[in-house]
Amino acid sequence: MTSALTAERVRRDIDVLAHAGLGVDEFLGEAMASLARAVPHSGACAATVDPNTLLLTSARKYGSLLGQNSHDDEWGLIEYGCPETTSFRELALCGLDAIGMHELTCGKPGISPRMTDFMAPHFDFRDEARLIVRDNSQVWGGFALFRDRGEKPFDATEIEYLRTLSQPMALGMRTGLLATIVAEPQTTPSGPCVLIVDSNDQMIQMSAGADERLDDLLAGRNSGAVTTVISALVGAARRYGRGETDVPPRLRVRGASGMWLVVHASPLSAAEGRVGEVVVTIEEARPPEIVPLVVAAFGLTARERDVTQMVLQGIATKDIAATLHVSAYTVQDHLKSIFDKAGVRSRRELIARVYFDQYAPRLNDPLTSSGSLA
Repeated sequence: MTSALTAERVRRDIDVLAHAGLGVDEFLGEAMASLARAVPHSGACAATVDPNTLLLTSARKYGSLLGQNSHDDEWGLIEYGCPETTSFRELALCGLDAIGMHELTCGKPGISPRMTDFMAPHFDFRDEARLIVRDNSQVWGGFALFRDRGEKPFDATEIEYLRTLSQPMALGMRTGLLATIVAEPQTTPSGPCVLIVDSNDQMIQMSAGADERLDDLLAGRNSGAVTTVISALVGAARRYGRGETDVPPRLRVRGASGMWLVVHASPLSAAEGRVGEVVVTIEEARPPEIVPLVVAAFGLTARERDVTQMVLQGIATKDIAATLHVSAYTVQDHLKSIFDKAGVRSRRELIARVYFDQYAPRLNDPLTSSGSLA
């Protein structure tokens, strides 16, 4: 750990970045560069997740990991396909927001299969610190910092310092989701696309338009991996098929175009010679799937979420007040706070902000046979 003065400056830098309205890529790049001054490390990765399922929605790499792409898919399969008490998802579920593998295992990080079978042989990393980024009850992602053989392991002071960065990092990540504007024209297909991954983790079949959906899903990430998110879903689907988890592998993610997508995976029933195959479906998200995520990204209180839900339903202020058993003045106070957090000035702008321009320009368009907007 560097000096207390440097650590405090880094904390302030990250807090400023979190409030700057940056996109996820820009926020993470600047935050990681600043963090390296307080907690030195050889390499690092940052992951965003769907707050509902805690499944990976994007991954980025920094330091010595940048440009090393040959094992990204393997990492996704291990992280989500193998039981590991220090996986991002398990740490998030148990409320442990920061750990150091060396410290947690009393100097024996090799007892972790992830460290023994993956990090050490491929990258010669000997210690890892993990941070879950959480804003109140919502988890938005996680960070992993690595140190090489011969470097000092992460100590308790550094781990505690990382823990204090959980909330500002979460703020920067969740608000970054709202910074991307939908690109025009939108050229990706409107209907669902399907791909099949075999037992050797290779894509063996895909439907028309799947290439475009994959490009939109994964373009613009600096990880270099074409299919890290897909491999993580495949690993999660196999665990779900084995009954090791009760969470259906499903996530909502914003594509490089700014469009919201829903991606889900399911293990296929075994046929002779085709064991372990997984089908992955990628489709444009419908408003009911995205509205809760967008509202959560605004950082609203529980009562403000209630008010927002009724505003989106077109309910008048006096009727909102009657439903919530408060005065109309109290509702107006809630609306002012909601508008400030959402960066809007009126109910009309709030509705447009929630639904973005993904759906509004096409509300009069016909629907396809799948129910998607044409």
